[in-house]
Amino acid sequence: MLEPPARSPDHRLANACAADEAMLPHEHVTVTRSTWTGPDPLSAHEACETLIEETPVALVYNGISHAVMLATPSDLEDFAYGFSLTEGIVSRRQDIYGMDIVSVGQGIEVRIELAAEHFVQLKHRRRTLAGRTGCGLCGVDSLAAALRPVATLEHRSGVSRAALARALDELGQEQVLHRLTGGAHAAAWVSASGQVQLVREDVGRHNALDKLIGAQLRWGNDPRAGFVLVTSRASYEMVHKTAAAGIGCLAAVSAPTAHAVRLAESAGLTLVGFARGQRCTAYTFPDTITA
Repeated sequence: MLEPPARSPDHRLANACAADEAMLPHEHVTVTRSTWTGPDPLSAHEACETLIEETPVALVYNGISHAVMLATPSDLEDFAYGFSLTEGIVSRRQDIYGMDIVSVGQGIEVRIELAAEHFVQLKHRRRTLAGRTGCGLCGVDSLAAALRPVATLEHRSGVSRAALARALDELGQEQVLHRLTGGAHAAAWVSASGQVQLVREDVGRHNALDKLIGAQLRWGNDPRAGFVLVTSRASYEMVHKTAAAGIGCLAAVSAPTAHAVRLAESAGLTLVGFARGQRCTAYTFPDTITA
């Protein structure tokens, strides 16, 4: 629970905040805040506000901690599956035999039972990922680890502009955590017709994408049957994760990086940026964008 602000709130308001917080899921909390709208010190307005949570989440494989990321503590099974796939630790969901999520101290451990052959490979290339919020490469200890190759996609996917516009309109309605807190990124799986079929949210954009990919992996969805839409920029890591999951098209509401465009080109992935309303910009394979 967050500590109350130094300035004591109204007693009735504090009780209301406490009552609300008790009913909220763990991915967000309610605090009391004061807002000044002008120079008058008496203009402060106190109210309850819902904030997104970020919690240290340790991914522990066969008893050995491999990565600690700051993440929103929801959909953690999806997160573990997605992270394991996009980091190349597993190649299919059957490589993970079991999973336990345990609260420890000030964080959470996701304890993953990994197939023996994959655990041996993991120990050979183990790296520490002490992740800041939304940072996909913190803790990488070599350039080779940072610039991991990704296999060229066997299929090239695209998107119609009509489907993208529909998805953008639907996604806003599905971002429950962002509407509550204003602080969540979202990653969505979208059908070829533009229907948003699955959404995962997190304080970090990489985490949201890992959660989405993990859900796709667990449910056995065909990565060729749609595209990914994210509410962030398209960085190298976002493109890498999408391609590693076998998904051929990534659309982002903000800009890509130059490195992301180069990787998308080499991986055979259609990369769309600045997807807003009827507007979109294709940075690779524009011939895959249809009306």
